[in-house]
Amino acid sequence: MGRSTMAIIFLLTVSLWHHGFAQEKKLDSLIVAYSSITGNRAPFWIAKELGLYEKYGLDVKLVNIAAGSVSLTALLAGNVHLTTDSSSGVVAAAARGAPIVTVSSNGALPYQFVALASIKSTDDLKGKIVGSSRIGAGTDFLLRRILAKIGLTPGKDVSLIPTGVSESDKRLQLMFQGKIDATIGEADKVFQIVEIGAQKLTVLGEPKDFGVAAPGSEINTSRQVIKELRPRLKAFFMAYCEAIALGRRNRELAYQIYRKYMRLPNNPKLLDFTYRAQLLDAIPAKPWPREDSVQASIEDLRGSIAKLETMKVGDFVDASLIRELDQEGFFARLEKP
Repeated sequence: MGRSTMAIIFLLTVSLWHHGFAQEKKLDSLIVAYSSITGNRAPFWIAKELGLYEKYGLDVKLVNIAAGSVSLTALLAGNVHLTTDSSSGVVAAAARGAPIVTVSSNGALPYQFVALASIKSTDDLKGKIVGSSRIGAGTDFLLRRILAKIGLTPGKDVSLIPTGVSESDKRLQLMFQGKIDATIGEADKVFQIVEIGAQKLTVLGEPKDFGVAAPGSEINTSRQVIKELRPRLKAFFMAYCEAIALGRRNRELAYQIYRKYMRLPNNPKLLDFTYRAQLLDAIPAKPWPREDSVQASIEDLRGSIAKLETMKVGDFVDASLIRELDQEGFFARLEKP
């Protein structure tokens, strides 16, 4: 029996189990919003497919809200309980008084700064158009950090424009349509276009190559939700962290998830690259809030939000849920075969 067949049988068996489990026990509801269909959402989907939410007493509804500002508004309105957003949106909202806090992370997204094939190096970017997603989004601030490091000023040396497109594969297509000359793309999307689509482009570097922090997908909630629904949040992160552990150990399971939720073709090279870039390398086994990402966002926004001059990372982060799991030995138990 092949690994793929075994993975399918495993999924079906667990699905039947958690259906019966849900009927026996009343589950607590939790609504989780994520902002894009990307490989680092795999733990959310693995937990759903394997019934891990039900295992820890939850009825979790996953909703896709593309714009970070909309998901944070939904969080403040009580329509969702957890969101995934770049730290820049959270820092901006919290600095202006919103009771939002980062409690965990999907990890640093494996971004690459890419350009049309005719652009051979960052020196060739002068006079070109660089496209971000939206003004104030994580990609917008990342590009500003990179451009500053290479000595290019937006509005003077290059044009930095918001495309309004949050999905990196769609921004990459804007390059080939001649609408922009460079952008930020996730490594697996770049791999898919180059290796599978046989299109040419230039990878100018990764954030670390320019000495800047890569934005990630931070997991956030409100202070009210932490106060009122703390046991549910803790249960969610137990399911989420178990899903990370299972996904990291079971390559075939991850492949099944990527084919179903991301609709990736059954291409071994692409599936393996996505698995390594997004699940093994990007998502930490212990998903602590990324303080370096929050700090970078504070620095990015200080010029426009005066209050940030007196604020620090601790004002935007609450790591108590992950810390509690760690102190209870939860991660150590997950590491056992």
